[in-house]
Amino acid sequence: MFARTERLLLRPGWAEDAPALARAIADEVIVRNLAKAPWPYGVADAAAGLAAATDAGLPRFLILERTDGAPRLVGSCSLHPRPSGAVEMGYWIARADWNRGFATEAGEALVAIARALRLPRIEAAHFVDNPASGRVLEKLGFRDTGLTAHRHSCARGGEAMTRLFKLVLRQEEESLAA
Repeated sequence: MFARTERLLLRPGWAEDAPALARAIADEVIVRNLAKAPWPYGVADAAAGLAAATDAGLPRFLILERTDGAPRLVGSCSLHPRPSGAVEMGYWIARADWNRGFATEAGEALVAIARALRLPRIEAAHFVDNPASGRVLEKLGFRDTGLTAHRHSCARGGEAMTRLFKLVLRQEEESLAA
C-alpha cells in the first residue's frame, strides 16, 4: 500500500532504507517520544524495525518528501493493533522537518486510508511532555478522551504519562459508544 499527498510519498520501508531511517530518527528528542524505539538508535535498530512483522491489513509507512530529485525520508507513520484490539495511529517526524506540516499531511492520508479500510475508529496517544503531538492529533479531528495512562518508553527506560485520544470514523460507532 502506498499513498501520495501534495508534498509527500508514504510507502512501506525496505531493507535498503535502514541507513536513511537511522539518520532521520537518531535524535534523542524524537526517540524519547516513541514507545518502542530504543536509545541510542542505529542502523541495526532501523534494519530490525524494517524487517519486523506487521499486521498485513494495516499500513506502516516511511514518510518521504517529494522533491525534484530523489524523495527524502522525513519520518514514519502507521496504523497498528493495540493489545486491546483497538487500532492506534503513530507517527514521528525528523527534527529538521518540524513545523512544516508533514505530520498533519501524513496523518490526513493515514486517516483517509483508515476510512477506506472501514475502521470504526482510531486511537492515539502522546506523552504529556510532547504537546505538539497532541496539536497534530487535534488538527486531524481526534478528540481528547480526558484519560491519561502510563506507557512504557524504551528510550526513557521506563513509564511516562500519556494523554489518550480517539477519532470516530463511522457515525454508527459513535452512536453505539454513547
